[in-house]
Amino acid sequence: MMNIRQRSATNVKRGRRGIHFSIDKRQKFVIAVLILSLGLFFTEYQLTQWGLIVTLILPFLTILFLIWAVYGDLKENKLYQVVILPFIYTFAFGFFYLLTPTTFLVHLLLTAIYAFGLYSLFLSQNIFVVSSSRTIQLLSGARIVSFVITLISYFFLTNIAFSFHVIIFPVIAVIAVYTYLLTYHSLWTYTLQKYSQPLMVWVSALTVCIIEVTSLVWFWPSSPTVTALFLTGFFYAVVGLSHIWFEKRFFKGILWEYVWVGTIVFFVLLLFTQWGKS
Repeated sequence: MMNIRQRSATNVKRGRRGIHFSIDKRQKFVIAVLILSLGLFFTEYQLTQWGLIVTLILPFLTILFLIWAVYGDLKENKLYQVVILPFIYTFAFGFFYLLTPTTFLVHLLLTAIYAFGLYSLFLSQNIFVVSSSRTIQLLSGARIVSFVITLISYFFLTNIAFSFHVIIFPVIAVIAVYTYLLTYHSLWTYTLQKYSQPLMVWVSALTVCIIEVTSLVWFWPSSPTVTALFLTGFFYAVVGLSHIWFEKRFFKGILWEYVWVGTIVFFVLLLFTQWGKS
């Protein structure tokens, strides 16, 4: 069984034309995280029109950095699904800044959380790429990390979508797009196939289910944060149940975990409902 961990030291190669330096995957990930985190911090801390443009560019830079780091393995299996979650994660974090207090410490804390999450996400996506060709022990941990980042991204994006307070149809359309993408990526981590028609059907069915609940919650008199928390809990339940179905671990104890999560977020929604204020 091969170990995917790369050497941390910079490799120095001597040839006829002199000394050549090469960097491994982890070093590329560190460089990418530093550049993206600094870009996110400075563009959001000094929010201008140019800063918003850079915020839109950063998700695409995230894709380029990831492909740059794992291109050697990616060109063999062509599993470009790995770029979905890093793109959405950077996009969600960048625009969630707009809803946070404009203080130095808050933005510094969020940037640190973003950097840690992005580095963990890069490592997990690398594991998915490598696991498509050989079995490794870190696959289960990578799935957990990826799902946690998926839930964070879903909460941020849903909070943003409901905070605009516009008519229902464009909001539902936007939520449907990122719900489908995040659900697809999350379930894809359990198949690691380039294309699977049954998976597409499964993802479409889950997306319709989540959007139906979202449409109902739209009319619920609650704050965007509480609504986003409830929908994230519902997303966790339906996608998490799909995970254990794929793993054939559909046991009573595991099912009760998702039942409790669904019950808790529902009571949170009831508790913080602003009756008579909307």
